[in-house]
Amino acid sequence: MDFDLGEAEKTFRDEVRAWLKANAPKSDAAESDQVKLISNRRAWQKKLYEAGYVGITWPKEYGGRGGDFMDQLIFNDEMIVAQAPDPINVIGLGMGGPVVITHGTEEQKKRYLPPLLSAEEIWCQGFSEPNAGSDLSGLQTRAEDKGDHYLVNGQKVWTTLAHIAKWCMLLTRERTEANPRHGLTYLLVDMESPGVEVRPLVQITGDAEFNEIFFKDVKVPKSQVLGEPGEGWAVAMTTLLHERGTLGMALATRAQITAAELAEHTRKLGRGSDPLVRQKVAQYTIEARALQLNGYRALTAMKRNGIPGPEGSILKLMWSELNQRMAETAVDVAGAAGQVGETSGWKYQFLRSRANTIEAGTSEVLRNILAERVLGLPRSR
Repeated sequence: MDFDLGEAEKTFRDEVRAWLKANAPKSDAAESDQVKLISNRRAWQKKLYEAGYVGITWPKEYGGRGGDFMDQLIFNDEMIVAQAPDPINVIGLGMGGPVVITHGTEEQKKRYLPPLLSAEEIWCQGFSEPNAGSDLSGLQTRAEDKGDHYLVNGQKVWTTLAHIAKWCMLLTRERTEANPRHGLTYLLVDMESPGVEVRPLVQITGDAEFNEIFFKDVKVPKSQVLGEPGEGWAVAMTTLLHERGTLGMALATRAQITAAELAEHTRKLGRGSDPLVRQKVAQYTIEARALQLNGYRALTAMKRNGIPGPEGSILKLMWSELNQRMAETAVDVAGAAGQVGETSGWKYQFLRSRANTIEAGTSEVLRNILAERVLGLPRSR
């Protein structure tokens, strides 16, 4: 990859840099009030959207900017420099929109994409179940064909943002077949439908960011099927590739922001001259940069075919374990205060990071994916 920017790219970079300098709020990583955090992030995404900086690679006819992946990369880098907060609709932007663009009808694209970009409508992902987490093909949530609609019954769990979401990407079982990956149907479910119940799951942080969802005789019009009925596995795989690839790029951005914040944190505590602390911070900074370079590799794959490859699993795996180590170091350097005080939000980040190696695919599952699909090693089972 040529790392030198062309003239048009430099112009775009300068435009983004100037806009962020004038408009970006300060990082809200230390904000512990989740209601306020969500409200601020929603307003921030709307402002980004109105300026043309959300959905940079999405087609203009659906509310996007119509740019290329290099434009998105430049924007991500400038977000690092500005230490700006992320948009709220991470599930929709990273997975919902891309999967609708790939598998949706023209009517679905026009209906779902613009309000997703503006954060008017938040999205969540209904994949995992109590008895089908890592084994996604073992899901049991049923979608019964009733002619002009489906009747959905079942349960999903670990559903991020379900408590504020308007739409859920729901993977259901329409038919039971010998191969459990067959007979699945992918639905877009209105979370305000009768029969949908969201129950918060309180985490170790004290927040209820995750939720479980219960579906009892929920009617879903067939106009809300994404892809073909019974062929939901292929749509689900597109979703997961974007989750670990497209979102992986955002995580690479976040890792560099966190590394910079950790360096500043150690300086403020007077630990910046400690050789062991300096060595750790330097190591994390190097790993964050390596993560970004791996993101460039995923970007190259996306430019070739428009869909992230399994290499995106590298990004998620590297980030989750790196983020845990950085948060742990931040609490350690604060000493006893790191365990009882807020220490600029690091205690919260430390507790929240415990989920990083579980959500969006456990580290064990991701290592299997990399071994089998990237390195071509024999299956472990």
